[in-house]
Amino acid sequence: MEWDPAKYVEFGNYRDRPYFDLTARVQTDDPRHVVDLGCGPGNLTATLAERWPGAEVVGIDSSAEMLLKAEEHATRSANLSFSRQDITEWMPSDSTDVVVSNAALQWVPGHPALLAGWLEALKPGAWFALQVPGNFSSPSHVLMRQLAESLRWRSSLADVLRHDDAVAEPAAYLNIMLDAGCDADAWETTYQQVLQGPDPVLEWVRGAGLRPVLSALGPTEAAEFEAEYSALLKDAYPATAHGTVYPFRRIFAVARKRD
Repeated sequence: MEWDPAKYVEFGNYRDRPYFDLTARVQTDDPRHVVDLGCGPGNLTATLAERWPGAEVVGIDSSAEMLLKAEEHATRSANLSFSRQDITEWMPSDSTDVVVSNAALQWVPGHPALLAGWLEALKPGAWFALQVPGNFSSPSHVLMRQLAESLRWRSSLADVLRHDDAVAEPAAYLNIMLDAGCDADAWETTYQQVLQGPDPVLEWVRGAGLRPVLSALGPTEAAEFEAEYSALLKDAYPATAHGTVYPFRRIFAVARKRD
C-alpha cells in the first residue's frame, strides 16, 4: 500500500494532538534510546528528539515514501535517525528506554500478541506508549466498508478493509501490559473535530483510512468510488454554519516495566 506523506499531514493540528496526549504520559527525563514504531513522515518523531536531546531517537517505518519525507527532519537533528523495517520484525534491545507507537498498530494483524512479546523483552524501567484509532464503528468507516462490499465493488475490494480485529479495546491493552509486569494506564478520548471545506470528511479519510481502497483501484475506479462515498459522507456528517463535526475516537495505553 502506497502512502502520500503530504496528504497524511493535512489537518495537522487534529492528527497531532493524540500523539502529544500520549507522549505526555511517558514520565521519564533522561532516556538514552527512544524508538518510534510506525513513525510515518517523521514530523512527530522529531519532537521526541527535541524533548530528549540526550537520547538517540530512531523512527521505524515500512513505507519508503514516508521515510523519504522523514529524512528531512533527520538532517536537522543530530540525535534523530530513521530506518526502514517491518515493525513485526522489530524487538526492543537491552538499551531501549522508551517505545512510542502512534496510529500504526491498527495496520498490523495480530498486534496484541506482538505487544505482549515487546513488553516481555523490555528492560525494567522502560516505557511503552501506544495509540490506535477506536472509530471503526463510526459512520465514516461503516459506510466505507458497506460500499466496498456492495455489488459494484466487492470483486475489486473483497478483504481489503479490516475492521473487526483491527484494534483491541482499552481494557485489553491494559491487561496485556499488566500481565507483562508493567504499571499501566489505558484510556480513550473522542475528539469533537470541526473540519472545514466542501468535502472535509472525505479529505480526512484520504490521509489514512481510505488508503487501502485507493491503492487497490485504478485512477478512474478510485474517483468513482470516492464520488459515491462522498455522497454518503455528506449525509452522515452534515455541514453546519461552523463547519463539519467529525467525532474522532482514539484508544491509548501506556506502560512502564516494573523494576
